[in-house]
Amino acid sequence: MQAAQIYELVNEDFEGVNSLINAQLSSNVPMVEKIGQYIVTSGGKRMRPLIVILIANALGYDTQKNALKLAAIIEFLHTATLLHDDVVDASDLRRGKSTANAKWGNAPSVLVGDFLYSRAFQMMVELESMEVMKILAHATNVIAEGEVLQLMNVKNPNVSEAHYMEVIRCKTAMLFQAASHSAAALCHIENQTQSLRDYGLHLGLAFQLIDDVLDYRGDASVMGKNVGDDLAEGKPTLPLIYTMAKGTHAQQELIRGVIRKGGLEDIEDVLAAVTESGALDYTATLARQHSSKAKDCLNSLPDTPYKTALESLCSIAVERSY
Repeated sequence: MQAAQIYELVNEDFEGVNSLINAQLSSNVPMVEKIGQYIVTSGGKRMRPLIVILIANALGYDTQKNALKLAAIIEFLHTATLLHDDVVDASDLRRGKSTANAKWGNAPSVLVGDFLYSRAFQMMVELESMEVMKILAHATNVIAEGEVLQLMNVKNPNVSEAHYMEVIRCKTAMLFQAASHSAAALCHIENQTQSLRDYGLHLGLAFQLIDDVLDYRGDASVMGKNVGDDLAEGKPTLPLIYTMAKGTHAQQELIRGVIRKGGLEDIEDVLAAVTESGALDYTATLARQHSSKAKDCLNSLPDTPYKTALESLCSIAVERSY
């Protein structure tokens, strides 16, 4: 199933989520609405709320009850992290557009991110599910820890693969996991909660690992962000970590030096090193393994178009070009 077919399958629900998002962006402070609308409508894939909707439908849950609200909550949490991420990373381009911090400055971006977090928790209360609240409160805490862990790793060439996998579990995969886990909890399907939770975890890991590959192999015009952004910031992502472990001595020394200083002066040499060392292929293979594990987590679901769509997301996550 192609991405367009998946979105078409849940088109009515997705329109409901978008309407809810627009309604909940309402604020007495014009700048809050302006920045909120700008970032929310900037063309993201919205995979995380899509997971919520697909799982609710796959489990036979009446999506009009609370699933649409949960999907909107997940999107607000994700958008808040993007606003904060772009400030921390000093990014100026996301999804092919100027970031909010590049357009309005750091302070408004951080504060509107806080608004989206708090609005998400207001909406969580309306779900009247302590289990969902518990899952999402835990997730937001872990995501914040992941951001700090990543910040601590900047310009540190001694980060191990195991430590890096923990960072991306916290920073990226956790919200995918929270989306699938909370959707199962909302539907009160206890016998499948663990497997659906793990579905989101493995899908999120696969998604981030492909992002690591695309940072070196992607097309900036397609991705909507600059190739080599992570390298420029001195972030030791898996392709760099693998090259330092398995590459030639010269490649290892190159990567260590580039991570320490950041920047893109040696981008061509780095691209050659991560390619020749097999680092990009290794990272892509690991992503496919997690994608396969995510699919296996869906085995207990009844065979419906929604299950097929959830399986297809696993393939889309590792085959995408942006």
